[in-house]
Parts: sequence; structure tokens; C-alpha cells
Amino acid sequence: MTKAIRCFSNGGPEVMEYIDVEVGEPGAGEARVRHHAIGLNYIDVYFRTGLYPQPFPAGLGMEGAGVIEAVGPDVTHVKPGDRVAYACRPPGAYADVRVMPAGSLVKLPDAISFETAAAMMLQGLTVQYLFHRTFPLKGGETILFHAAAGGVGLIACQWARALGVTMIGTVGSDEKGQLAKAHGCTHVINYNKENFVERVKEITGGKGVPVVYDSIGKDTFLGSLDCLAPLGTMVSYGSASGPVPPFSLNELASRGSLFVTRPTLFTYAAQRSDLEAMAADLFRMVDSGKVKIEINQRYALKDVQQAHRDLESRKTTGSTILLRSEEHTS
Repeated sequence: MTKAIRCFSNGGPEVMEYIDVEVGEPGAGEARVRHHAIGLNYIDVYFRTGLYPQPFPAGLGMEGAGVIEAVGPDVTHVKPGDRVAYACRPPGAYADVRVMPAGSLVKLPDAISFETAAAMMLQGLTVQYLFHRTFPLKGGETILFHAAAGGVGLIACQWARALGVTMIGTVGSDEKGQLAKAHGCTHVINYNKENFVERVKEITGGKGVPVVYDSIGKDTFLGSLDCLAPLGTMVSYGSASGPVPPFSLNELASRGSLFVTRPTLFTYAAQRSDLEAMAADLFRMVDSGKVKIEINQRYALKDVQQAHRDLESRKTTGSTILLRSEEHTS
């Protein structure tokens, strides 16, 4: 038996139960991983609340790092004893040990710790595809990035600086603004004090930006469109404030023939070759020191309810990880 978090219904943090579970042997295409650290991400809230439905009893967690204990008979790219990390479906990372699809695992370089890997795989791979594939940044652009002090945001601040990109970031407090600036965000807008559309227009001399990266969703969507220059691209990759409501395509035409996309990491990383290339790029950025992963919150796995409360109330900054009880106390 091992410990894991399971949900038997959708709802608030209280539906997550810390229970004993049986973990069997890996089958074809699978591996058994003993976690050393587990990532906490806002997508976990979407699964817990039912915004992203899944059958019960349900696991949670898309990201982790640890050591392979066993592999299925046809798995050759990883072996027992390998240090690995992942960000993938199906949910189930909130566990001491899990059996999972081996195709989603990448070998972890010795220079990167388990905690760093668990804190960066989903968020770092997200920035990688947003900046290099969804709207490829070449350097010299001015962009708008919402939630600049969050886990994805702080990685984006540093990555943008490394690319020579001027980043305008929105935050919810002056403290978060200072954090974003310290990580490379050029201009910071506190949306609780300023109108972010007006400030973006001021900063860009009325031109707007070629791309907006928006994980907030409902509360910022139309305002984000107003920040775009003609032929600009709206990248809506999350829904922290709720899903974007239906809108008329005329909203895009009237603002200058805009483009809108709703990407997910799991589509961009679906092919093994793409996943390996994306992970290698992320590992290079972290190993070079150009991107430093900020782990600002650590919780024991059994305290995951509090971790979710803090995440949803926007008390967290940077990355948050969960640790097995023995890891947390060591």
C-alpha cells in the first residue's frame, strides 16, 4: 500500500482525500515511478472542480519527478533506477508512487534536482511552446503576459529577457509587481490599481502589442483583445477566472483582423520527438542559469487541501510543490 490523493466527487479542496491505495506492476507502455516531488498547478483545480471532467474515484496532479521502480515489457527509453520527470495526462501525480504512461517520461539531467523538475515541467514546457511555437518570438517584440508573478509568469519573465523581448506583465499587487520585475519583466501593471488596456496603449504609444498570453480567461479576454495591434494574436491558454464566454467573431474583425488560439501543452507535446525537443530546450535554459525556478511554497502531500486554498486565493507566487511526508520533514 502507498499513499495518494483521491477525489470521490467534484467540489472544493475538502473533496481531496489522503488515503491508502494499491499500486500494481506496470503493463505494456507503462512505468512505476516513486515520486520525490510533485508539482501543483492551476489545472489541478479545473479537474477537482469538474471544469475538466474525469471519472471517479479520481486522481489529481499532472507533474512530478522521481525514480523509476519498474517498467512494462515493451518500454526501452527508460529503465529502473533512472531519474525522470514529466508533465502529462492522465492526472494522478498526487501520490507517493504511481503507474503511468512511460511515453510521457523524460530523463532528468543530473544537474537538475527532483524539486526543481517537479516545479518546472508543466510551467516551463508551457512557456517553451508559447514562446517558440504558438507565437514564435524572435526578439525585439513587446508582449503582454497576464499573471506575471505566477509560476508560469516568473519563468516567462526570465525567458522573455533571455530572448530580448520587452514584456509587459499584469499582477494583482505591488509586491507581485516587484517580484515580476526582479525576474525580468520590463513593465508591470497592477490591475487592481490601473486599467491594463490603457497602460498597454500608453507603453506602446497607442500601437498595441502583437501578442497577448492570457491564462486568466473570462475577466481579461475582451480587454486583452483591445491590447492587440491589427493582425495580432490572442493566446488564451488558461481560465483562472472562469472559461471565456461565447463571443462573436466580429469582435476580432472590428479590432483589426485578430487571431485567437486556445492551445494546450498536451497537444504540443503529444509526439515523443516534440516532447524530447521541448524538454531539452527547457533543461538548457535552466542549466544555463537564464531561467531560475522559484519554489516559493512547499507542502506535505497530506496538506494538499491547504495548498489548493492558497493557490485559489492567489496567495502563492512562483512554483509550488508537494512532498511525500518523509521528504517534507527531511
